[in-house]
This record gives sequence, structure tokens and C-alpha cells, in this order.
Amino acid sequence: MPDTAKDPLDRAMGALVGGALGDALGMPTQLLSPARIAELYGHVEDFIAPFANHPVSKGLAAGTITDDTEQALLLGRILVESGDRFDHKRWVNALLDWERAVKARGSYDLLGPSTKRAIDAINSGVPAEESGRSGDTNGAAMRIAPVGIMMPLEPLGAFVDKVAETCRATHNTSIAIASAAAVAAAVSRGVAGGGWRDASASAVAAARRGATLGHWVTGGDIAARIVWAQDIVRGKAIRDAIRLITDLVGTGVASQESVPAAFAVLEVARGDAWKAAVISANLGGDTDTIGAIAAGMAGACTGFSRLPQQHIARLKGIDMSEVRALAADLVTARVAKSASGKDAAA
Repeated sequence: MPDTAKDPLDRAMGALVGGALGDALGMPTQLLSPARIAELYGHVEDFIAPFANHPVSKGLAAGTITDDTEQALLLGRILVESGDRFDHKRWVNALLDWERAVKARGSYDLLGPSTKRAIDAINSGVPAEESGRSGDTNGAAMRIAPVGIMMPLEPLGAFVDKVAETCRATHNTSIAIASAAAVAAAVSRGVAGGGWRDASASAVAAARRGATLGHWVTGGDIAARIVWAQDIVRGKAIRDAIRLITDLVGTGVASQESVPAAFAVLEVARGDAWKAAVISANLGGDTDTIGAIAAGMAGACTGFSRLPQQHIARLKGIDMSEVRALAADLVTARVAKSASGKDAAA
């Protein structure tokens, strides 16, 4: 019997659905402190509905995905439709349409701060090449998994350039591109058959390269902070690791907090996607985004077939047939790019 978890399509599905698990598990705890999470829910280990007056998740059912998953799937579809050259206009229009649809269904979970600023700038006539020059939060990293699925990791320059291209309209800064490059590289290494430790090493290399692109903004070096964040939690018990991540790394929307935090979670979970989702949900702060990133990277490194199917069956707001079709399209594009790269090298 073939090992489906080594199949690129299974790994691609693992990245997208693993991200959805982390997103949905963190949905009711996002924006809350660890103490408030414990007070309201105890230690979160399963999908739960948010409390009645939750500031952004009010009214959502347990297991519901949020903007993290929706925007990742949206970006994936734009990547497929764009071909070799990323279509910024199509992407911006898709984000605007998505925001309108979210408002229409009464959700509070709208565009993140950097994306919102960029969209406002574009609507005011600023070209897409300049609209993302102040985008330094984690929105690009949270939705970047499809780039990691579609793009082979080598050559690294071309890989990071594609990440930067998709960031340009909303997150065209050194810190956001480095963060997105790290996450995309971890996913790409996983789709290629790598384990979570290999994925972490690839992420650091990609973050270093990504930090040289975009408009420079101040903030801790993403590559260095990923290494440090994983070092300080290595070998620690889960509750001790949660405290270290919360107190030292940080769990806010700043790229230099949430992205290293996600890699710290990956370390503590030892590449287990559901464990990564559970740890993230109890951190406090931007729990759904950290969970989506960490569990998505873990899922890419294990594959869909090794994710907890009983939890996947309870996800809400996601169409698995559409996810599978998108994953297949992204893997097909990846195979084509790999083949063209080999032809060019020959």
C-alpha cells in the first residue's frame, strides 16, 4: 500500500486543512489573555463556541473557520488564475469582494490592519507597488501557504521573489516579506516530503533572504527570532512553553511576535498539527492566526491523511471538495514549475 502522506497532494491538503484546524480552534480564544481563556473555557482542547459577547467571534458556531483560512484559499485561487505573473488587480478586487461578503453575513472578522490600510490607499489612487509600504503585521504570513504549495523551494531566490510579489500590494515591507517567506518555505519543504525540523531550517534561510526585500521597517530580525523562539521552548512542558511564548516571544499581530511564536509552537508540538492547534488556542492574543500558521506548517510536513479526521469532519465554513480542487491545481502548477526549472538547468 503506498504511503499517501508522502504524496505532494496529500501534503498540500495537509497544509490547507491543518491551517483550518488551527484557525477554527483558536477562533473563540483570539484577542483574549491566557488568564481569561482559562477562566472562560479552561484548557482548550477541542472546538468550542465563543462566549456570548466575544469582540470578534460573537455568534460563530464551534469549529468555524475565520479570515485566516478564507484568505488563504482566496490567495490560492488568485495564484492559479494569475499564471506566471501575479495579478495584483485581481487580488485586490478579490479582497474587496471578500470584505463585502463578510460584512453581508454579519461577521466582525474583517481585513487586518495592514491589508485595510493598503486597500484604503489603493482606493485613494495609490498604485499597488506603493500601497503596501507600511504593511508589517502578520496578514501576509497567515495566508501564504498556497505559495509554499505552488512554488518549489529551489532556487531560493525565485521562491522568495514570488512570496514578495504576492505581498507587494498589502505587506511590502522587509519584516512582513521575511515572515511570509519563512512560513511559505516551511510549507514548501513539507510538500516536497520534508519533516518539521527540515521545514524550520528552510524557513530561517528564506526569512534571511526575504528580509532584504520590500521597504525596510524597524523590528526584530525574523530569522533570528524564529531560531531563538524555538530554542527557548525546546524540551519544555506544554504549560511552561505557553508561558514562555506568551511572556517572551509575544502573541500579537506584529509579524515579529506571531510568526516566531508559531514556529515555537511547531517545536513544542514536535510537528503534530492538532497539538500545534491546541497549544496555539491557549496562548492568548492572535490565537487563530498563530494556530493557522503553526498547524498549517505541521500539516504540510505530515499530510492530510495523518490529520485527525474526526476533527476535520466537524469544521464549519469550509468546502473540502473546493479545498481538494485548489490543492490539486497548486500541485499541478508546482510540478510544471519544477519541470521548467530542470529544463532551464539542462
